[in-house]
Amino acid sequence: MKTLITQFPHSVSVTEHLWITLSDGTRLAARMWLPLSASQQPVPAILEYIPYRKRDGTRTRDEPMHGYFAGHGYAVLRVDMRGSGDSDGLLADEYLLQEQDDALEVIDWISRQAWCSGAVGMMGKSWGGFNGLQVAARRPPALKAIITVCSTDDRYNDDIHYKGGCLLNDNLWWGGIMLAYQSRPQDPQLVGEGWYKDWLARLENMPFFPELWMEHPLKDAYWKHGSVGEEWQAITCPVMAVGGWADSYSNAIFRLMDNLEVPRRAIVGPWAHIYPQDGTPEPAIGFLQEAVSWWDRWLKQQDNDAMRGPRLQVWLNDSQRPDSRRPQAVGEWMAVDGDTDDVTTPGHWYLHPGRLAAAPLSHNARQSICSPQNHGLFAGEWMGAGVLGESPGDQRMDDGMAESFDSAPLEESLSIYGFPQFRVTLASDKPAAMLYVRLSDVAPDGASTRVSHGWVNLSHLHGQEQHVPLTPGEPVSVAVQLDGIAWRFAAGHRLRVSLATTFWPMVWPMAEAATLDVDLASATLQLPVCRQVQPSAGPNPQPESAANTPLTVLSPGRVDRELHYDVVNDSWQSITNGVGGVFGEGVYRFDDIDTTVDHSLRRQLTVHNQDPLSAHYLLRQSMKIGREGWWTETDIVLEMRSDLTHFIVSGEMTVQHNGETVFTRDWSRRIAR
Repeated sequence: MKTLITQFPHSVSVTEHLWITLSDGTRLAARMWLPLSASQQPVPAILEYIPYRKRDGTRTRDEPMHGYFAGHGYAVLRVDMRGSGDSDGLLADEYLLQEQDDALEVIDWISRQAWCSGAVGMMGKSWGGFNGLQVAARRPPALKAIITVCSTDDRYNDDIHYKGGCLLNDNLWWGGIMLAYQSRPQDPQLVGEGWYKDWLARLENMPFFPELWMEHPLKDAYWKHGSVGEEWQAITCPVMAVGGWADSYSNAIFRLMDNLEVPRRAIVGPWAHIYPQDGTPEPAIGFLQEAVSWWDRWLKQQDNDAMRGPRLQVWLNDSQRPDSRRPQAVGEWMAVDGDTDDVTTPGHWYLHPGRLAAAPLSHNARQSICSPQNHGLFAGEWMGAGVLGESPGDQRMDDGMAESFDSAPLEESLSIYGFPQFRVTLASDKPAAMLYVRLSDVAPDGASTRVSHGWVNLSHLHGQEQHVPLTPGEPVSVAVQLDGIAWRFAAGHRLRVSLATTFWPMVWPMAEAATLDVDLASATLQLPVCRQVQPSAGPNPQPESAANTPLTVLSPGRVDRELHYDVVNDSWQSITNGVGGVFGEGVYRFDDIDTTVDHSLRRQLTVHNQDPLSAHYLLRQSMKIGREGWWTETDIVLEMRSDLTHFIVSGEMTVQHNGETVFTRDWSRRIAR
């Protein structure tokens, strides 16, 4: 349980709103926590710079986190990016050069304030973790260190749009949420009478976010921009990287720790896409204490223990029952002090007909694979957000729709750390196809827990920068990297490798149902086997924070998840319904600013087992925010279908102010596959 700290070394004042004026006259809105002593003794500053509205978007987490840092002697500024929240201007896309340029100005402005010592740190989760890395690569002189949480170094392969060259269905979900987020106006209590005119301008100029990302199906310059893995040496300040296995952004931590050449540390826990002081699955940790130690070392130049001990503190998952409701992880902390290859040895497993063995197949054997379109229904969410029901369930039904290969029961436990790799030679009967690979932990009673998975668009075998159709019947060599993981298979359990050609509703189907002819004699699973597991005490085990944000829950939220099967039409429908809160947070009022927030979202994905072109995605959401005399509401409906050559995306948005419609927009797009 998290401990709320009320007594700190420094008393703190909070400035609800201040302007930072950029060189082109654009004003960025900021909220600031400042130690009272800073007027006599300047302090280092910490910047969090995101588009999620410091006034009423991230307020719930800002108060307890930034108040904690300020209480330990740091000025903290939570800044709305250009075109978001209460800031001026327009937001045209994610991670633009303009976003970075503005951050450089903000950091310089902060460093020159009388209350600042001149040293600035940058931190953030998700978008803020991304741009922390990106801004670090720009090397602003005042930026002395960063903490990046749940982020990536590779925007194409490890973000919410594409994975393995395949379109993620969360691309539409996230694009729809961005439309809702950006439909909210500036708060007139802060910006004055011009809010209404600026609001309409923001609505008129808002991009159709899903289309922006779908127009770049290859790893082109669009995705390489902002991907710091393209040039590791650009980052010269110390980096702390933090993530969780239930999140979708843990892969980058392996690469950051292996490739950066600066002082660096990492923590990978069992959590979802959440700051670790609130992390679920538990155990949560004292992340804020760990962060203060990091800031003390690099912003205050204190000689402390921030750099002592292992490079990585990693949660090693033990074999555990599959459960879509997983509040508690099973495992222990382990220490990793070195690059991934330094602490692991490749362990090879080979596919035999129906079996996974430690010795290669000695004769020729082939396996035909053509999965039903609904393979993947029990995969859980692509990105865990700490909501019950989102973890992968028992994989036995999905395993039955794939071609699965089981090992004999393990004679002793087997620990892996890093990226499993699968290699095979195969041929397709269609010019476009995908290969999906899942690694599972099978208990003696048959329960199947997903350990890791990965997939690849087979039209990208010549590099992700180009699309090269397969020649039907022609053998090709394929390598699939599965997601990084730390996992200990128990003695008596079996390893299972499952191969498939579909993964719905996480990945949009290929245009045609392809059949893959797999050469089993060429199929190899390489596991990164730990040479020795070094147990660790782990990070600070006691979560702390400053006092919570004053808040009243007006209506409890929930997230319902359902699967429906139409026997007559052999079709499946997957429904997720966030009632009163996209992540189950409910309808709530920020008491100190008298602002109520209500955001609901329902998504419905349907597919017929025999027809990939039957795939249909319907997303409805409502975004309400306001107070007496100032209520805004946005209703958005998005739909997605496809044919042989194009994705077909349509939508409509209606925006109201005090019950009166003030803006409408329709979209209808055909985007080449």
